[in-house]
Amino acid sequence: MNITEMLAEFQRAGRRTHLIGSPDRGIVVALDLEGRMYTVLDGEVINRVNSEAIAEYNLETPYLNPGGDGLWPAPEGTRFGYQYASGEWRVQPGIQSARYRLIEVDQCAATIAAEINLINNLGIGIPVLFKRCISLDDQPGKLSVTVVERITYLGTRILLPSEFLLAPWTLCQFDCGPGCHVLFPGSDKTAMWDLYEETISDRCRWHDGNCIVPTDGSSRFQIGLSPEIPWIEFCDPARKLTVRRQASMPPKGQSYIDIRDADPATEPDPRGVRYSVYGDPSGFMEIEAAGGCPKELVPNQELSVSVTTSYSYQQHNTSSEIWNN
Repeated sequence: MNITEMLAEFQRAGRRTHLIGSPDRGIVVALDLEGRMYTVLDGEVINRVNSEAIAEYNLETPYLNPGGDGLWPAPEGTRFGYQYASGEWRVQPGIQSARYRLIEVDQCAATIAAEINLINNLGIGIPVLFKRCISLDDQPGKLSVTVVERITYLGTRILLPSEFLLAPWTLCQFDCGPGCHVLFPGSDKTAMWDLYEETISDRCRWHDGNCIVPTDGSSRFQIGLSPEIPWIEFCDPARKLTVRRQASMPPKGQSYIDIRDADPATEPDPRGVRYSVYGDPSGFMEIEAAGGCPKELVPNQELSVSVTTSYSYQQHNTSSEIWNN
């Protein structure tokens, strides 16, 4: 989809947007659609765009995932998660209906923010401020988007380890098909594990100091990657597209957590996730990055992670070359 078509859809739906950079190489920020971002390269929108989500409001309907690049709270499930507060999986109304406002604006940067009331699976309310500090770096052959994702606790009492887990979690979504894959450096197979019962591990290839994960849109899976993994990269050979994400490490006193979508009665896994990859059988995937969580959450405490996502066009090996190595 090109940027003109997408902006027309937002306009018809009466939803506000803000453009960082230019219509040829920039970022469209959907202020009234979860604060999602859509990167534009050579006039084409690179991220997945769900037109149905733009046209309709999600509340009291099956969730319509807007695509793009969004900020969510982690974890999704386990007894501390944020998507099972009503007993069944759902994206919380506070996230779905959040209307972001522009805090700061520049030619190649913007900061947006929205107050959101979270409720975790223990029934504890956690009022927070979501803030996305976005900057664009346009270089020959590469467009880089750096976002400092911030979640500030607005509550008045200290939350203890028995009451919460919370970390900023950013999900960047793409349409995918045959030959699409995610690559990350490493040779230690324990640095990757399945987050669902459905496994992708048996289809991954460890070769030449890298792991290659198929993301062809044919199966549902999610993997977690340990803090030792420095970056992850999505490759779409059909579009000759490469997208690399690199996230900052948590500050002292914070640690990675179990972000997975697990039953709300489940205890969190002690393994913390820095990056994750999600594959959906409907033909899209996500490369995800998470920040850290403190032992206690004190009033006005800010949790943050800086994530740089770099977009470029370059030739890739064919899928047969990858999987036969």
